[in-house]
Amino acid sequence: MAFTFAAFSYIIALILDAFLIFFSIFHIIAFDELKTDYKNPIEQCQSLNPLVLPEYGIHAFFNILFLISGEWFSLLLNAPLLAYHINRYRTRPVMSGLGIYDPTSIMNTEVLNKCQREGWIKYSELSQCSNYYLSCG
Repeated sequence: MAFTFAAFSYIIALILDAFLIFFSIFHIIAFDELKTDYKNPIEQCQSLNPLVLPEYGIHAFFNILFLISGEWFSLLLNAPLLAYHINRYRTRPVMSGLGIYDPTSIMNTEVLNKCQREGWIKYSELSQCSNYYLSCG
């Protein structure tokens, strides 16, 4: 059995997907801590914002690998989350630093619920993709 670039892409995607699943679980826990007043919003945003660009970059990287290797279904499977990441960063609140979480608005119940729901949806999407990568790689 020959080792192809597509197989390499799936192996890399599976490894990097594990990191993204970790990020989404961290995201869910962080917003649960905010809901229960365990942490303040400034500390939470300082711990979450540095992870945003690496998360988006990792996801874009293995999608580029899928594009190069011609794995169109895998690329299509990831396209909605990739488009969401681009739109989410493009429409982020005006802030002085990088990231998408603003401490002044994050304690709004509607924003807090949206961010926590976002974490669960990412977790679900990434878990399904991980299972698909296992079956293809």
